[in-house]
Amino acid sequence: MKVGIPKEKDSHELRVGATPKTVERLIKQGFDVFIQNNAGKNANYSDKEYSNSGATIIESEKELYQTSDIILKVSAPTEQEIEMMHEGLVVLSYLWPAQNPELLEKLAAKKVNAIAMDAIPRISRAQKMDVLSSMANIAGYRAVIEGANYFGRFLNGQITAAGKVNPAKVLVIGAGVAGLASIGTANSLGAIVRAFDTRGEVAEQIESMGAQFLTVDIEEDGATESGYSKVMSKEFIEAEMALFKKQAAEVDIIITTALIPGRPAPKLILKDHVDVMKAGSVIVDLAASAGGNCELTKKDEVYTTDNGVIILGKLDQLPAQASQLYGNNLCHLLDDMGKAENFKIDMEDDVISRAMVTYNGKINWPPKPLPVSPQKKEEETKVEKKVLPTPEQISKKKAISTGISLAVIGVFLFFLGKVAPADFMGHFTVFVLSVFIGWQVIWNVSHSLHTPLMAVTNAISGIIIVGGLLQTQSNLSDPMTVIAGIAILVASINIVGGFFVTHRMLKMFKK
Repeated sequence: MKVGIPKEKDSHELRVGATPKTVERLIKQGFDVFIQNNAGKNANYSDKEYSNSGATIIESEKELYQTSDIILKVSAPTEQEIEMMHEGLVVLSYLWPAQNPELLEKLAAKKVNAIAMDAIPRISRAQKMDVLSSMANIAGYRAVIEGANYFGRFLNGQITAAGKVNPAKVLVIGAGVAGLASIGTANSLGAIVRAFDTRGEVAEQIESMGAQFLTVDIEEDGATESGYSKVMSKEFIEAEMALFKKQAAEVDIIITTALIPGRPAPKLILKDHVDVMKAGSVIVDLAASAGGNCELTKKDEVYTTDNGVIILGKLDQLPAQASQLYGNNLCHLLDDMGKAENFKIDMEDDVISRAMVTYNGKINWPPKPLPVSPQKKEEETKVEKKVLPTPEQISKKKAISTGISLAVIGVFLFFLGKVAPADFMGHFTVFVLSVFIGWQVIWNVSHSLHTPLMAVTNAISGIIIVGGLLQTQSNLSDPMTVIAGIAILVASINIVGGFFVTHRMLKMFKK
């Protein structure tokens, strides 16, 4: 099968559908890879690098579309590109199907099988194909870096001979993949980080990343089965707006990441909020492409308000890194579809059936909802209640089992004393007592002290081995020799095991 990678027509799109490394992976999957000349130029990948990776460079875009079985691209295809497509072509790209119904109609009319990479369901199995998470991770990191650049001061606090510098305060709104990436980056740079999210379940994640989780007094959870936030009640939004206005007056950088698929970005930072911000403060709006979370955001622009607040409506995509991660996501999806040898469009598959927005001339959108964490059926979650025994019953059972064990041991020692030499019984009695005392001593030691304790047990085991060697005789049928041999074997196992476990424990503290 032939895979084609065209050059992106959108002048703002710097990424490319495959990198030299992912080309090598596609070839290992059994595909023949064709790439349009200069397709990777904006991402700093040359045609020579693609050729060295095994790809064939094609000058004609029309030839690329006509000869390819699968097209890998980033931005949604244009009308001109759709005209060059042939029936049965499989296209993998961003499509934003909820916002582009006309595009789906055109692809369906051409009988193109289109997979919207932005519609990959957020389930555990599909994480490796989730381009939204891959790109959001980059965006969250870049938001802090560019925000710090425009802010023009240290993010971390410093005390120098020249004076004290207070740490910057960063507010992150939305704790999805991008939000958590922003929190981690800002925290690592020394800023005081605060974060807000309507989903209460992310509070632990936010705090584990070193940020303060902000809440409102109204108890309402914004979590949904799809993994995204839902639209909140009027009362909650009013309390949220009041919180944001208070924070806007205090913080230096605000990073907004809130998006609901298929809808315009919710307005979270209003003009009133911007008006109370300090001059030189920065707003980084990661939802600018969907209208922005800030009322004053201008898509693909960076501008300064009248009161000196800098609003970023665009970010550097880090095209080389982003293309690599995006290409990996595409390769993972092609892996799941059977690679070149067994390539198949399985509409029964949870991922393919929901991401394949047009198939065999029909529009397959919207898909059936697929919960991130499907609830188990009621009958599966029912657990039979077990009647637990009372403490008195437990004590009685223990006493009975202990009595039986002691009786068996007593009978065994009685018959052993009848046949064994007198010296043996003396040594055996000492052995039993030492085992009993040793067991009680070691059993009561805290687990955290077991590693240094192994050094002591190894020393004792060494003494046992020496004692066992002194008790062995040339007569292998002698009971003393047999028991000494068993003691030597068990002590040796204990020493070897002790060294092995100790070695593994020490490796945990090595970088």
